[in-house]
Amino acid sequence: MLSAQSLFQEILDDDASFRLFCSIAASGETQGGWENGRIAALVPPSRRGLAPKIVRHGADEEKHGRIFGALLKKRGLSPVEVPSDTDYTMLLERQGIGLAHERLKRDEPLSERDIITYLAHSRVTEQRASEQMRLLLRYFAGHPEIGRAVKMISNDEDNHLAYCHEELLRLARAGHGRTIQHTLRECAHAEIRVYRDVSLAVMAHMGVLLHWSRARSALLAAGIHAVYAYERLIGWRRMVTLEPPARRDALGGAATQAEFA
Repeated sequence: MLSAQSLFQEILDDDASFRLFCSIAASGETQGGWENGRIAALVPPSRRGLAPKIVRHGADEEKHGRIFGALLKKRGLSPVEVPSDTDYTMLLERQGIGLAHERLKRDEPLSERDIITYLAHSRVTEQRASEQMRLLLRYFAGHPEIGRAVKMISNDEDNHLAYCHEELLRLARAGHGRTIQHTLRECAHAEIRVYRDVSLAVMAHMGVLLHWSRARSALLAAGIHAVYAYERLIGWRRMVTLEPPARRDALGGAATQAEFA
């Protein structure tokens, strides 16, 4: 039976597919860490209070990158080059979503509108990350190889999502509500397209490594397109709503979990 659990178990059990999965994940998290570090350094004076939280966000992302690297090392594997069609972060940037790397490389303070762009982009992408990690948590929390990593990363992603809700609501109360909603909708519609394309690309690469039949690959592709159709119709709305989070000041305190090793 084809299910999310059986699919990931197959990827986990094979060295080549596990190597690609961890390499893609590590690359994306490391990029996110760099981006947050640069944003923290360029925060405008009006939002300097955000800088420590952005630093914490970036440190978590870098930690996640190291965790995926450690999972590879424990199995005696080294990272592989990430195929360009699976690079979620850069594909979003090419869609004009988030703050461009070229902008972040310049030593010029960001504007308040840039901070809204950053937080809206993060709110949408952290929604995806939180959902993906909760799915893995559901099936693999007790797994001897990846269980601890899944628990730690899932908790962090939930914290990141809570932080984005809280800060965007704060900015909305300051009079930026219309700009925030417009930016969130733009990000959400672009993200669901990129997520579809990256999902198709990842499954194509996995299919080659795991020698899937054409029928199985076609079935998986059809499932990805069905998810996209749902998200394009109505699912995107979950990515643009803002609610006071149950976790308050999620990135305001010191980290409480020891790093995975």
